[in-house]
Amino acid sequence: MTASPSAPDTIVLIHGFWVTPRSWEHWKSHYEARGFRVLTPAYPGFEAEVEALNADPTPIAQVTLPQIVDHLAGVIGALDRPPVLIGHSAGGTITQLLLDRGLGAVGVVLNSAPTEGVRVLPLSQLRSTWTAFKNPANRHRAVPLTEEQWHYAFTNTFDPDESRRLYERYAIPASGSILWSSVLANIMPGPQDAHVDYRNDARPPLLFVSGSEDHIMPPSVQRSNAAHYKGDTITEVREEPGYPHLLPAAPGWERIADEVLDWALAHAAGPQPVIGAQ
Repeated sequence: MTASPSAPDTIVLIHGFWVTPRSWEHWKSHYEARGFRVLTPAYPGFEAEVEALNADPTPIAQVTLPQIVDHLAGVIGALDRPPVLIGHSAGGTITQLLLDRGLGAVGVVLNSAPTEGVRVLPLSQLRSTWTAFKNPANRHRAVPLTEEQWHYAFTNTFDPDESRRLYERYAIPASGSILWSSVLANIMPGPQDAHVDYRNDARPPLLFVSGSEDHIMPPSVQRSNAAHYKGDTITEVREEPGYPHLLPAAPGWERIADEVLDWALAHAAGPQPVIGAQ
């Protein structure tokens, strides 16, 4: 077997809310060791390190979802070959929006936040995000999580010391404006920022991966999101037992990273020719 010349050679890892591209640090080095070019683009204004964004979260409060999607579309559109897109949490929503635009060769979303029209709202999700919604003024602010809130929403399967270390290394505030808009989108008339065409037959293949222990985006959210797609393109769902929301840092992430990439390459590149075949 030999790789198809059209197979993706680049992987774009898209981070979610309450974290930065630093949250992909292990996956980036892992995929680079497999010979891929790996990009971990930040949202516009998020180029600073975690510590700087915590000290001055102004860019977080000001960014909008269309700005994020347009910025990443520019990054992807500048590549010579369509890449594999892998998004985590809100990065999963963004990945779906990019795929709907025809960008990327294939997409994988991990514990994805939903696109417009997915109205499943588990109690654990409400508890995880309540800090953003309990005060209407948060709609115009960057909203942080406390260490306790982080542990419940992101790292509930980790021991307290490791959860604290990850909180200090990865956690930043999230955009209250985008969080509020995502909720209001399901009651406002007309397409909103997170709208996709669920019948878009030109959309590249998409794999949803859900951690069974995820509190902020439980598997029911991904199952509902995937079920909304009615076109003929490939949409699959997998559930990983025992994994929390911060799946990219959970023990055993290497297996998942390899399996989802293998799935992505198989579906992006299609059948590979056999050497010597006529």
